[in-house]
Amino acid sequence: MGLKVGSKIPEFSLKDQHGDIFNSKDWIGKQPLVIYFYPKDNTPACTKEACEFRDRYEDFTDLGAAVIGISSDSEKTHQKFASRHDLPFLLLSDPDKKVRRLFRVENSLLFVPGRETYVIDTNGEVLMVFNNIGANGHIRNALKTLKSLPK
Repeated sequence: MGLKVGSKIPEFSLKDQHGDIFNSKDWIGKQPLVIYFYPKDNTPACTKEACEFRDRYEDFTDLGAAVIGISSDSEKTHQKFASRHDLPFLLLSDPDKKVRRLFRVENSLLFVPGRETYVIDTNGEVLMVFNNIGANGHIRNALKTLKSLPK
């Protein structure tokens, strides 16, 4: 399993589906983050998970959180995936899996990149880690953690 609860997230920069640079340090101190790592755009389980995040997106924003998906797919693939499924959140391209390694997200089923979701507070501290190669449970657990934050 990756980073542990109580860990600080590492600083990282990646391009999003629009070609813009996302810097993690720019988000610390502003709002909670839900960062989810997933294997690949346009696969059944990853599409299901992304669409569930989309369908519950307002629940996340009502709790003040930003949702960010990360996979090794290119920005162009992310752009098509986001457009096809009307995804309102950022998808970051990690082609060399550097950020995946920083978060210590291990492969599942030997070669398939792991699926992990993190909830990070405004101070950059990990509040929740959920690891399940299946798409189920990620959204529910992230929302439960965000709801427990002091207002």
